Amino acid sequence: MADGRDRRRTRSRLLPRTVRGRAAAAAALAMALVLGVGGSWLYAVLRTNLLDTTNGRTELAAREVAAQADAGGLPALLAAPRAGVDVVLVLDGDGTVVATTRPSAGPLAAEFRALRPPPGQDVASRILPGSGAVGGERGDVVVVRTSAGGRETYVYALTVLNDVDGATHAIALGLLAGSPPLIALAAAIAWAVTGLALRPVTTIRTELAAVTPSGLDRRVPEPAGGDEVALLARTVNATLDRLEQAVGRQRQFVADASHELRNPVAAVRSQLEVALASPGGPTEESVRAALAETVRLQRVAADLLLLARLDARVPAAGEPVDLALLAAEEAARRPGARVPVAVRADAPVPMRGRESQLERLLANLVDNALRHAASRVTVSAGVAEGGAVAVLEVADDGPGIPEDRRERVFERFVRLDAARDRESGGSGLGLAIAREIAHAHGGTLTAGERTGGGARLVARFPLAALTRS
Repeated sequence: MADGRDRRRTRSRLLPRTVRGRAAAAAALAMALVLGVGGSWLYAVLRTNLLDTTNGRTELAAREVAAQADAGGLPALLAAPRAGVDVVLVLDGDGTVVATTRPSAGPLAAEFRALRPPPGQDVASRILPGSGAVGGERGDVVVVRTSAGGRETYVYALTVLNDVDGATHAIALGLLAGSPPLIALAAAIAWAVTGLALRPVTTIRTELAAVTPSGLDRRVPEPAGGDEVALLARTVNATLDRLEQAVGRQRQFVADASHELRNPVAAVRSQLEVALASPGGPTEESVRAALAETVRLQRVAADLLLLARLDARVPAAGEPVDLALLAAEEAARRPGARVPVAVRADAPVPMRGRESQLERLLANLVDNALRHAASRVTVSAGVAEGGAVAVLEVADDGPGIPEDRRERVFERFVRLDAARDRESGGSGLGLAIAREIAHAHGGTLTAGERTGGGARLVARFPLAALTRS
């Protein structure tokens, strides 16, 4: 495993560190592959074509002489062959020279006589690798069988391959000489194009580096168009928007929490100071008042801690929960409430969730309804959308919630009735906690108007998503 890590580290050191460098290297490698494969293919095709043309010309010269032999005999010294063919030689079946275009053709006859057409064919050819009979040059030899005068005669034609070798050599040199500039040009183009494409990325990086806790309103420039860089800029700005909103909510939350905690702390301190200053020592009334403020302080601190945990989205294992049973238990715990709490649940409403949190959600909704109800609070539990959604609803017959404030009631430390004191009106965290619990279970919590007047708070939980959790 150590060797594998060392090899990976070595490869990472060999690779260029920048995107521009990697793009240029990739372009250079691609161009090298194209030139290598394409050049080899071009070289092979050109050489094959030249050899085929040469072989065809050589065979034609041999057949022309064979036709002369069939027509009435050949002179001992043949006329010069057609353009491009170097030697024509005619041998009988014993390998004796019958006619030739070159005097002193003995050495050529000794090399040619072994080449004969195979049975059933009248022509054969091969490449001579550096024949000494033609000055050590490579040559293409074609032999044609004929029956001149009733006896087998073999006509040989030879073309030296100097022109073919020279042309293919020039092509090979041209490819080898032209490849480095073309590879360098491809790398330079890739470097330049990548630099232009990444210029907005550099600007985005510079702007992001300038974002500080005190400057969260900065945004990166968004290039025109819909390419990947433009999408990246839009995503970055959307992320910065969410970050600014989150930090703003956090700062507001800290400020509100400090304000909420300051009041009970100040009240406890004042009551304790008064109790200590009393001539007869602390009275039971002052101790009870201090205890009440301490309990209130403890309740606010517990709510803040729960909100912090919900904000962190701490995962917890789900367990079977029956919303109808939770509603019945919540109503049973309030026998002496200011107004009666009625439950409507025709059948169990099973789901998976965190029972303690769902109990807290329902308790907060009922507390809110009891503070505003005129004569009755109704808790309903059921399913909707064909059994895909569990619904928990708490309704009261109080003054209701104005439509323009139905979202604001879920903000933290918000009390719509400014005249209500903190003891009767709560800390302003109940509905905020309830909504966060609903979100933690993949659901929603909304406020609406009850038929006939009053407020209606509805929590909806998708059963399919919760069953998989």
